[in-house]
Amino acid sequence: MTRIPSAVVAAGGLIGGYGAARWTGKRQLGGAVLAAAGAAAAQQWRRRAGGPAAGALTAAYLAAFAGSHPLAKKVGAWPSVLGVAGAVALASWAVADRRRADADA
Repeated sequence: MTRIPSAVVAAGGLIGGYGAARWTGKRQLGGAVLAAAGAAAAQQWRRRAGGPAAGALTAAYLAAFAGSHPLAKKVGAWPSVLGVAGAVALASWAVADRRRADADA
């Protein structure tokens, strides 16, 4: 069974959370999407890279969410969300997913 890389889960949580809040007008729904994806990604990070790495990636995920707000005032909402999602995805791949890809090769 093919597993979804944690980079995709994390980026999807940031993008999906913002999209859900924006399109429904319900910030709580966006927060729920963000939290569910973050929890799923954190579990994958812990399994693939260990507790300290999972903690660091979770902190990066939360910092990306918080940092996207002031960044949006400078570059716009969607560019901000896409930028921070890309950064989190890259970090997730480098720390957790790449190891799995190397093991599968």
